[in-house]
Amino acid sequence: MTGFQSVAAYAPPGVTMLGMGVAGEAFGALDFSVCADRPGEVRTDLGLGLRVEHGLDRLATADLVLALPYSGFRDRPSPSALEAFRVAHERGATVASYCVGTFLLAATGLLDGLEAATHWRFADELAARHPAVRVRPEALYVDQGSILTGAGAASGIDLCLHLLRREHGAVAANTAARELVTPPHRDGGQAQYFAAPVPADGDDERLAEVIAWARTRLSSRLSVEEMAARALMSRRSFARRFKAATGASPHAWLLAQRLNLAEQLLESTDLPIEAIAHQVGYASAAVLRERFLLRRGVPPREYRRAFSTSRRTGSETRRTRP
Repeated sequence: MTGFQSVAAYAPPGVTMLGMGVAGEAFGALDFSVCADRPGEVRTDLGLGLRVEHGLDRLATADLVLALPYSGFRDRPSPSALEAFRVAHERGATVASYCVGTFLLAATGLLDGLEAATHWRFADELAARHPAVRVRPEALYVDQGSILTGAGAASGIDLCLHLLRREHGAVAANTAARELVTPPHRDGGQAQYFAAPVPADGDDERLAEVIAWARTRLSSRLSVEEMAARALMSRRSFARRFKAATGASPHAWLLAQRLNLAEQLLESTDLPIEAIAHQVGYASAAVLRERFLLRRGVPPREYRRAFSTSRRTGSETRRTRP
């Protein structure tokens, strides 16, 4: 298996139960551990005592080091923890945070000059306290290679699934998403959560039906006009309602769905690239390659070489579409 194998999540006093649960569920299949400034009891945001077995030395060996969100993010962080994060990054570990855990990561100086995400409610505060950090209040997560940051605590799921997808492939991310009962990838950003959600009505029911219908027809040349007609809406109204519901335009959503399916087929089948291109709605392997390069930064064949299930198991048995 490729990618990181060990994950250490730093739990400062006031660590949020939700934030810690997200990381534990997402990375539970790996070597996952929680650490604190020193082994012992850590009080959570709910006032419960959490028994932590590992100290900061755990950050010195983990492949992925997480700064969990915590209620005391406005307080001065532990100097020892800040140094442990700096050392971990310097030795080559991936470091990440989400929600107000990004305040701790920003205090290390590692985010200076970089873009970063946090909960939209605290974006201005993060920017004011750390002016060298380019805060993106609309982003669900920001991937800067060896440093990643995510938005509100539930968006930690998006960040963790992205990390699994990036390091272990779509199948691993989709498996974790099924365990969490959440979409493996959400399009759009935090902007879709700033205002009240779109009220449930007949239009929204039709929209949900169209989305489910479109997912089963990715091999065809679906158009926004066709989707709008099926929803009994004008193209303009459909595009507006669709973006309000999903955070993405219909075109961007279709592109993401096609590439998600392409990733799964590249990993779990030995179908020719040309055949996969047709199954996800592209006219040729060349078109798929162009789209895939823009999303992944590598061509489909290289992605398959890294994440193919049959190659990882050493099996050359031909696999059919799941």
